[in-house]
Amino acid sequence: MINAAASNRPGSIPQQVQELSIESSDTLRALSSPCRGVCMEDSTAALPSLPSSCTEPSLSITTFNILAPIYKRIGPDENCRESDYHDAWYKRNLDIIRMLLSNDSSIICLQELWLENEELVHLYEDSLNRHGYDVFTLRRTSGRGDGLLTAIKRDRFSVLTCKDLRFNDFGDRVAQILHLRVKVPFFRRNQIAEQQMLLVNTHLLFPHNSSFCLIRLWQVYKIIECLEKFMVEHGLTPVPVILCGDWNGSKRGHVYKFLRSQGFVSCYDSAHRYKDEDAHRWISHRNHRGNVCGVDFIWLRNPGKTHQPLSLSWKEAVLGIIMKLLQAKLCEAGESAKEIYRQVLEMGCRLSFYDLQKRLYQLGFTARSAEKMVDGEIKDLLQSFYIEMDDLKKYSVFPPSTSTDNVITHTTNSSNVKMLNCVSLDANSASRYKSVLGLTIQGASLFPPLVEQGMWPEDFALSDHAPLTVILRPRKISD
Repeated sequence: MINAAASNRPGSIPQQVQELSIESSDTLRALSSPCRGVCMEDSTAALPSLPSSCTEPSLSITTFNILAPIYKRIGPDENCRESDYHDAWYKRNLDIIRMLLSNDSSIICLQELWLENEELVHLYEDSLNRHGYDVFTLRRTSGRGDGLLTAIKRDRFSVLTCKDLRFNDFGDRVAQILHLRVKVPFFRRNQIAEQQMLLVNTHLLFPHNSSFCLIRLWQVYKIIECLEKFMVEHGLTPVPVILCGDWNGSKRGHVYKFLRSQGFVSCYDSAHRYKDEDAHRWISHRNHRGNVCGVDFIWLRNPGKTHQPLSLSWKEAVLGIIMKLLQAKLCEAGESAKEIYRQVLEMGCRLSFYDLQKRLYQLGFTARSAEKMVDGEIKDLLQSFYIEMDDLKKYSVFPPSTSTDNVITHTTNSSNVKMLNCVSLDANSASRYKSVLGLTIQGASLFPPLVEQGMWPEDFALSDHAPLTVILRPRKISD
């Protein structure tokens, strides 16, 4: 990692840096067009899904991984980073700020802000404060140089609470949780007294290999668990929950499926009516390996949305990953599908508390912090694993095409059916939702437009991620 002091040293900027840092005025004008914070007739042209006018104000949210200069590679030299060249990173981030201010979103969630560099932090904080935003930052743990920034338009929201969540895990990741009260008078004729919502900004671990999937899944689990505890501790009535950030995983991954099981919907996919199999339709990131994928999401869950109990969804997701890891190892050994299935069962049934604890320790889940997985969580997971394996043993015929996905499907249809009842509402709870604000996804856009077609533009220089903006409009849950 390159420190902040080194980043300001004088020196000529390499030609590659000059080329990458130049943003044309046409690009900046295009960046400012996706959508505005409050729905206006002249701000919807770039979003075909939006109506030409609206009777009620709307709120917009932008999430953007801005690529910290300490991680931005310059030229063929692996060790040459943008942070070595002050003019380059300053110019690029100034262009990012201009784009964000032109977009005028109600909420801005940034990832990979170089919080180690005071000059850059002040640039963002001063610029956003002058334009009416309250700014909250959170640096990653273990001395990592980057972190999160969440900016809230003070004329549209009151920030009631800001809670920092530090995972203290292998990736030193963090999350910001904000409890907001909406100031915009949504329903003019029938004003709702308390229009509130919960917002999360986070950046999950990059999946360097398949084992890291467990850590990323655990990070999401802890976020939702923290949200549930927060609502109980503060006596909140059900409110909309919005999760923003760089999730470092696509629609094909375990995190996406886990969030779906918890009642969340991807705002971009919902706005464009994409299904789960449409993962190739759009991208938002070109990583350091040159691969392109869609990893930046804004998730929404409205009050009253039915979903599986958190503990059950967590167990199923973890078991699914464990089964796939075991299956992959057996496939490498050249075993047949039927033999793989048999051995997976045997290996699973022989798994002890010590074995699972050791494996989770190797993955960074235990022993370093109170926020890690504790022994009780491991025992609970292991007990569920035994139950799952007992159910699987009941199947005496294994089709050649059997996969771990089928294994989990069979399990959920067996003796654990009674555990799969979704979190639902009783009559008394349902009546409370009639006076609670919900949100409708009005539109969503990625920039540059080419990424919405699944292609990465070579001339895009702001970041290796595409900013995602979503427009939300109010609705009553009883509607």
